[in-house]
Amino acid sequence: MKIAEISSPELRQLHRDMDANNHTFSQIEVIIKQLETRSSDKPPPETAASDLRQCLTHLSQLAPFPNSLKLQIWKLSYRLWNACVDISNTTAIRSSSPIAAESHVELRHIAADFLSIAGDVAGVPSPAIKSASFYLKTGQIWHNLRKFDLAAKCFERATDLVSKLEINSITDAGERKLLLELNLARSRTAWEVGDPNLAVALLNRSKSFLFGSCEHYMDLANQFMAFGKRSLSNGSEDANREALKLMSEALENCEKGFSVARTREEKLEIRGLRWKVLRFIAAIHLQKEEFESVIKCVKVLRDSADGGDEHPSLSVLAMKAWLGLGRHGEAEKELRGMVIDKGIPEGVWVSSVEAYFAAAGTAGAETAKGVFLGLLGRCHVSAGAAVRVAHRVVGGSGEGGRVRAKVVAELVSDERVVALFAGQDAAKDRVAMHAVLWNCGADHFQSKDYETSAELFEKSMLYIPYDTENRILRAKGFRVLCLCHLGLLQLDRAQEYINQAEKLEPNIVSAFLKFKIFLQMNDHQGAINQIEAMTTCLDFQPDFLSLSAHEAVACQALPVAVASLSSMLNFYASGKSMPTAEVTVVRTLLTVLSQEPGNEQQVVKFLKHAHTRVSDIGSDCFFGKEEVGRRERNWFAVTSWNYGTKMGQDKNYELSAEFLKLASDFYALVEGSNNENNVMVCKSLVLSVSSMIALEFERKTAMSETEVKQALQLLDRAGQTLKSISARNSINSDQMNTVEPELFFIYTFCAYDIQGRLNDSGSQLLNVRNFASSKACKPHHLLQIGLCASQGPRLNYEVASFALNECLSSFLSSAAPDYQNVALVLRKLISIASVYKGDTDDDLVYSMYKQAYRIMVGLKEDEYPIEEGKWLAMTAWNRAAVPVRLGQIEVGKKWMTVGLDIAKHVPGMEAYKACMEEVVANLKK
Repeated sequence: MKIAEISSPELRQLHRDMDANNHTFSQIEVIIKQLETRSSDKPPPETAASDLRQCLTHLSQLAPFPNSLKLQIWKLSYRLWNACVDISNTTAIRSSSPIAAESHVELRHIAADFLSIAGDVAGVPSPAIKSASFYLKTGQIWHNLRKFDLAAKCFERATDLVSKLEINSITDAGERKLLLELNLARSRTAWEVGDPNLAVALLNRSKSFLFGSCEHYMDLANQFMAFGKRSLSNGSEDANREALKLMSEALENCEKGFSVARTREEKLEIRGLRWKVLRFIAAIHLQKEEFESVIKCVKVLRDSADGGDEHPSLSVLAMKAWLGLGRHGEAEKELRGMVIDKGIPEGVWVSSVEAYFAAAGTAGAETAKGVFLGLLGRCHVSAGAAVRVAHRVVGGSGEGGRVRAKVVAELVSDERVVALFAGQDAAKDRVAMHAVLWNCGADHFQSKDYETSAELFEKSMLYIPYDTENRILRAKGFRVLCLCHLGLLQLDRAQEYINQAEKLEPNIVSAFLKFKIFLQMNDHQGAINQIEAMTTCLDFQPDFLSLSAHEAVACQALPVAVASLSSMLNFYASGKSMPTAEVTVVRTLLTVLSQEPGNEQQVVKFLKHAHTRVSDIGSDCFFGKEEVGRRERNWFAVTSWNYGTKMGQDKNYELSAEFLKLASDFYALVEGSNNENNVMVCKSLVLSVSSMIALEFERKTAMSETEVKQALQLLDRAGQTLKSISARNSINSDQMNTVEPELFFIYTFCAYDIQGRLNDSGSQLLNVRNFASSKACKPHHLLQIGLCASQGPRLNYEVASFALNECLSSFLSSAAPDYQNVALVLRKLISIASVYKGDTDDDLVYSMYKQAYRIMVGLKEDEYPIEEGKWLAMTAWNRAAVPVRLGQIEVGKKWMTVGLDIAKHVPGMEAYKACMEEVVANLKK
């Protein structure tokens, strides 16, 4: 092989590049051809943009290109661009999704990028300008799609292309226009992305691209004005300041543009723009409360040498500025001038009237009325015009709204105005006028301006025909007038109106309003009777009973509220759908009753009603489920408990017993009853029985057999609950409830009493023994039981003896015994043993005296009660008398000796002791 035939690496690379170029160009050609030949009702293929972008990336790696390839790229670019233009002109792309629209713009962007990588081409004039125009148009479309980052990228690329050109050498008007549009487009995009500084800087840079053209000056002025309007809409002080700067720039460009204008049309157009800018400047000064500057701007516009501006807004601006300066006379002149000027739109005039009202207030009411009549004259006094004006001027509530409402009320009640709405042709306008007056009256009613609202509602009645079809509407008007006069406490007039309404349309609303009138008159019986009348109405709804209760509570008419809620309760048993849960009604009823004393009997009644309903429909259905139900159950339980304890404190033991029994029932219903709830159940049961026992003492009549059985049942329940509590406390000893000792004692005491009535002494003793063996037992508890068992109509020696002996052991085992109680127990033990045992068990009594003696030995003086010590000594000594008389000397000596021994330890018995010693000595002899 010859050396010349061997290809060099450079040639091989060149061949490969040419092959690659040909392949890429062929691929681009195919895609563009697909775009050119696609059906007009179909959008471009979704993959076209990505495929072309891939080809573009490959071509950019092969640059630079020879001129022939550059020319080929330009041709392909223009073909692609033209295909995009065709696509954008079809309905398919306009009706397609945003994704398809973005794909179409991406194709344009690729066309612009093709021109960019081709660069300059020999024989193509101004290639940079043409490439920049592609980027400009693409960026504008991206901007419209709010893809501001892509728009900015296009504008910046176009700016780079034209920045290398000599600006002064460009003479073509279109190319000059492109340079200005490019800067303006970049500025708009910068503003949209939140960079106003760059946006304004680009506008200032655009001043070098004006080329002395009036059109260019107008474009730049328009853009300055657009930015100024955007700033003005912000409303802040800084934004107003910036808006004023931008508008000043716009005005300056208008002035310069006017100086270079050549044709009459140009002068007219830029003069109109200048006036518009000046009006915006005046508006900015008005917003900044620079009223003098507003007047100056208006004066410049009106006194312009070229005829002056007659725009309707000038009168508005001037009037508001005069109002701001407090010069109401000049403002009134402007306002009256606006009435004469037929070129001012009605909406502008009405807004000016509102501004005048807001500033002048009551002082300008007469002027406003005259001007208002003038406006109606300008509107040819048509019904439709009257409605529109009334709707605009009538205003809202408040002081200014009250003045406007008064003016409109006087106007619409004028006979000439009412006559406009006569006949069938004005039916729609009549309905509209009624709606305007009605809605304004409703606004004033909500703000509690009842006087103004009544006036407006009365005037609205003028626009309701007196026929059968409108009878219901007239009744509605009478009802709302009744409400207004209720608010004004004009009860007689309110009653007149509601009577008229009832004649036209008797219904539940009319009945309820009558109920309100009775309440306001403090006629409670009339209100209660009206509640019954409400329930007989054909359109009655239970909501009105709830509303009646609220009204009654607000008026402190508690008997009426109770009657309303009681009536409401009657509907629940019927199964009728009710707006409020039954438990809520009962709870509200109980709350109302609790506000006044003496209602306890009714409270018991409704608590029993609640308990009965729980039994009938179930706890969850009545109280509710989960946390809501738990709170409701707890409320009823606590309420019953509080009433029960209060009645107990007031010594109303009959009611106390009933309340406490109900409390035990409600506490038992609390879900997940814990130790605390069980304690309250037991406590309520025990205290209920305690109240029953106390009631017996109070009325001095023995409990009936039925009452005793009921008490026993309650105590059985309490005993079972008490066992449950004790079992739980034995497992969790650290959770021992502090109320259990007292609770257990009261239970034992009551059980002892009731079992005694049944002559069940065995159960009595067992109960006391159980209590004595518990941790809850305290010595003073046993002392009380022992004392009770040792006295009264139902004595029990076994219980008394057991309780007192246990009590004595507990007292003596204490580190510091209470000898006052010890003495009391000893005396009681000796007394009952003497009564029950007599002489049959002399040793038992003697052992008690000996025990007392042993206790006294070693005590400090006065530590053992002296009187009790004397009693022991004297009674022991006296016990010797009978045996001595009977000749039982040893027995007598035994008692004398123990009496003497005790007397030796009792202060103050020295004289007795000497006599005793002498008698004992004689007896021994």
